Amino acid sequence: MISRREFIQASLAASTILGGAGLSRWSRAMAQQSLTQDQLLDFDTFGNVTLIHITDIHAQVKPIWFREPEINLGVGEARGVPPHVVGKDFLEMFKIAPNTPEAYALTYENFTDLAKAYGRMGGMDRVATVVKSIRADRPEALLLDGGDTWHGSMVSLKTAGQDMVDIMNQLAPDAMTSHWEWTFGQDRVNEIVEGLPFAFLGANIFDAEWDEPAFEPYKIFERGGVRIAVIGQAFPYMPIANPKWMFPDYSFGIREERMQEVVDEVRGQGVDLVVCLSHNGFDVDRKMVSRVKGIDVILTGHTHDAVPEPVIVGETILIASGSNGKFVSRVDLDVREGRMMGFRHKLIPIFSDVIAPDADMAALIDGTRAPYKAELEEVIGQTESLLYRRGNFNGTWDDLICEAMLSERDAEIAMSPGVRWGTTLLPGDAITREDIHNATSMTYGACYRTEMTGETIRTILEDVADNIFNTDPYYQQGGDMVRIGGMGYAIDVSAPIGSRISNMTLLKDGSEIDPARSYVVAGWASVNEGTEGPQIWDVIESHIKKIGTVSLTPNTSVVVTGA
Repeated sequence: MISRREFIQASLAASTILGGAGLSRWSRAMAQQSLTQDQLLDFDTFGNVTLIHITDIHAQVKPIWFREPEINLGVGEARGVPPHVVGKDFLEMFKIAPNTPEAYALTYENFTDLAKAYGRMGGMDRVATVVKSIRADRPEALLLDGGDTWHGSMVSLKTAGQDMVDIMNQLAPDAMTSHWEWTFGQDRVNEIVEGLPFAFLGANIFDAEWDEPAFEPYKIFERGGVRIAVIGQAFPYMPIANPKWMFPDYSFGIREERMQEVVDEVRGQGVDLVVCLSHNGFDVDRKMVSRVKGIDVILTGHTHDAVPEPVIVGETILIASGSNGKFVSRVDLDVREGRMMGFRHKLIPIFSDVIAPDADMAALIDGTRAPYKAELEEVIGQTESLLYRRGNFNGTWDDLICEAMLSERDAEIAMSPGVRWGTTLLPGDAITREDIHNATSMTYGACYRTEMTGETIRTILEDVADNIFNTDPYYQQGGDMVRIGGMGYAIDVSAPIGSRISNMTLLKDGSEIDPARSYVVAGWASVNEGTEGPQIWDVIESHIKKIGTVSLTPNTSVVVTGA
């Protein structure tokens, strides 16, 4: 008798064949400039349950450029396995031909030329078209939002997330979980949640005083004759990665034992399928599901990974759907006798020049943006350089931000947070105020100026490095590495905690950083309450207006070893 795991492995092969055939069709068609919406949405309907997954939209409602990471290092058991594979290695692993639409969507290889050929991606009006198409095929499909939805743009900041709330209400997901949503403050989150027409899930969100669950942990749906439990898992490290003073009444955490209890509880209620809607991050989810039994599907978020095939851990499939509205995942499942017996999956790329915008959603988006249109579109400068962020170390957007802080705040060293959100600009593009906000917009954006000793700077770098490169995923509590301006250093990612950082030098004169000397440091996104300084977007805008055109030299100030 074939085991359930063998069924799932066979389904992965079928899914790969389905995706591969679709990708080949996309490549040939796009080469002929004739890719159609029907080809992108083509799917061999399967089984009796359909899941639609979106995550990490970061309030990007219009089509964007977004370059996937050039460096995405995995450590320990995650070394060299998805999602920690990039560029040519990624293309070879997933049998994707270079210079094709899928190569453009999924890697950084030849990004600028391919972007000019294949256009922008995303746009919530295009996402709406895709979702409506899937629902037309499978009316009982579950649409699930992995969080980081309300935050990340100028309009979302000015409306305290209301623009995204309205857009998502119209898209009509069945449930969501959360992360950056909390940076609007707990009162605002609670105000929004009270009015949501769908579930806001967080099995791991507890009342800090009473140490008891504070939000709905799961919701059970009946679809296609199947009872489906969707369990929410909010970002576990909120008080570490974001300001705790913004949500003092709540505690988070992975809460592995709690997850097992909830899975056992829903299984005890006779559900046929258990789905975890997670914002843990890919590696944390991979570890959690190896220890928590009974989860069939994890829809993972937070780390912005776009993986064209599910990753199987035991009898669980992990689905990673990218970020910024670039992709929508469709997963069809065969659920029989209380078990997931097979699946088909497609990571649908949202090529904005191919997928027609949904008229109702487009009208809503334009309406929410109308009061701010002049501000959003004002041109601040031009760029001759490709401006991008995503990657373990400095991207060019970060180099520009650090350059602005060094100049505008008269600092020796600049620090910019390693957040994963932030869209891309092509060489020759105008830089608008909206573009600057897409890389910086947040509720605690004050640009501080302070003094730090060399030893303090080294300690910060070591702490952040451990948040990324600790071999135990449960200790990976940050985003990417803090970005540095005005200073160089070497990092051995394979070294133990406290021993990764060396060769710290001040770039202006090449001198070694003195542990005892104080340096003038500018930074932003401090988690400390009451941080003073101009808003980072104003600092950047002032700098760009002075220089007119951004032209960055390659940054070689960080030397990485041990990868």
